[in-house]
Amino acid sequence: MNRAKSLFFIPVVAALWLGSALPARSAPDGGLLKTVLSRGELRCGVNGALSGFGYMDPKGRMVGFDVDFCRAVSAALFGSADKVRFIRLSAAQRFTALQSGEIDLLSRNTSWTISRDVRLGMDFGPVVFYDGQGMLVKKNLKVHRLKDLSGATICVQSGTTSEKNLADGFQSRGIVFKPLVNQDYETTVGAFIKNRCDGFTSDLSQLLATQMKYPELKNTLILDEVFSKEPMAPAVRQGDSRWRDVVSWVIYGMLAAEELGITGKNLEAKLQSKDNEIRRLLGREEPFGEELGLPNNFMAAVIGQVGNYGEVFNRHLGAGSPFKLKRGVNDLWTRGGLMYSPPFR
Repeated sequence: MNRAKSLFFIPVVAALWLGSALPARSAPDGGLLKTVLSRGELRCGVNGALSGFGYMDPKGRMVGFDVDFCRAVSAALFGSADKVRFIRLSAAQRFTALQSGEIDLLSRNTSWTISRDVRLGMDFGPVVFYDGQGMLVKKNLKVHRLKDLSGATICVQSGTTSEKNLADGFQSRGIVFKPLVNQDYETTVGAFIKNRCDGFTSDLSQLLATQMKYPELKNTLILDEVFSKEPMAPAVRQGDSRWRDVVSWVIYGMLAAEELGITGKNLEAKLQSKDNEIRRLLGREEPFGEELGLPNNFMAAVIGQVGNYGEVFNRHLGAGSPFKLKRGVNDLWTRGGLMYSPPFR
């Protein structure tokens, strides 16, 4: 198995119990939480065309790894994971949509960088997927390392971290190349398929999804060299710490649930647990939900309707998906990965 693959890588609770949840109350300082609760709908920006992360299934439903974090926030807010309006955004559109208020939450395979954090009016939530940039090439070129691409033309999408990473990565290795920059993902892939470039560079997760999506790319390979760090995280607008807290603690709660062994299938039994950590996470002790402006049992709704972090990963990217990706650095810290939740205490 090449390094690209080794790097990475619901049931609903008894209706009677979920129905007893307290109505979500607005946070004391109002802000976007109050607006979203009053609206009765979460507006979430997603990709819409990236297999595994955000795409339309054959039934016309938006599904994917990033999509499920939107659904999790909806479950925490409303007791229903289905009160989400998904807004499909290109790489170029995503930041403007967040800045303008068109969306409340951006969950679209977006890398957390200092420039995006301090210049674009965005605050990032917890990292949900650790990725890295790679290179896709056709096997008939007999390219086995990046240096073999000296003098080559490389396809890359504009408005992404990939464009600058490509320049930096090749410069540091002394590789001369010609970039072929395209505005959108489909055009970039199309140029590669039509042999207008010798390599296509993007995040490894996107390269893997692209290989599976396009039959024309069955005779391609991803080089073993990885030349960037891409911590993917959802983002909200700056200036509303309460809204960021809500998004962050929903994600942390999904990580904590996996660590504590709480799943969608055993949730009802875990609600009767005497374990103090489990009781705090599920809202049986301590008014953490109420202090966030949510029902105290907000994480029970999230786990029951969406699942813990591991369930979401396996469903869309891991053993339960066509990708069969290993968790790698995206595993829990207790299993050698980087995923870690602050304590619910």
